[in-house]
Amino acid sequence: MTTLLSQLKTFDEFIDWYPQDSVNKYELYDGVIVEMPKPTGKHSEIGGFLVLELGIKFRQQQLPYLIPKECLIKLADDRGYEPDVIVLNRSLLPLEPRWSKESVITQGATIALAIEIVSTNWRDDYGRKVNDYETLEIPELWLIDYQGLGGIRYIGSPKQPVISIYTLTEGEYLVNQFRGDELLQSSSFPELNLTANQIFQSN
Repeated sequence: MTTLLSQLKTFDEFIDWYPQDSVNKYELYDGVIVEMPKPTGKHSEIGGFLVLELGIKFRQQQLPYLIPKECLIKLADDRGYEPDVIVLNRSLLPLEPRWSKESVITQGATIALAIEIVSTNWRDDYGRKVNDYETLEIPELWLIDYQGLGGIRYIGSPKQPVISIYTLTEGEYLVNQFRGDELLQSSSFPELNLTANQIFQSN
């Protein structure tokens, strides 16, 4: 990650600053604008694979969800994140005051699923983002650690690729982890029928 502006910014100032048609992705961490690392090819493959698989299920089952190309989540007055993949409940978008003009989501209930593909900033994914998404009460969060980068306290030892699925239960996240040929168990999308390896291999 590259810190661009050390002067503290509010979320509204961040939105005003955000370059139009930028090829880069930015997030706001405690009032500091940060340029996120460019994704590797594998990172992009996994994200694209999940968008395709989820989109097929939505169309087949006529589910009221969409996956926007771009979407910022306002977590607080000084924090905003853009997940690698985000699934929105289309029926709740009219209740989002900033969606139509800014592609900003402010309510956790609108988000059916957020997915972060773990990279070198794994400390933020496993620490800061899990806590902030839980506070906003996003029902489900996936951390896809295809390189096994997370700390031992998060993914165990020996380190290996793992998908951590956080499910909101009575206001707190409970986590289940999936490796190898284990079938993912998603409370939001139980019909996905994908293994961890299928996602890691993107096929």
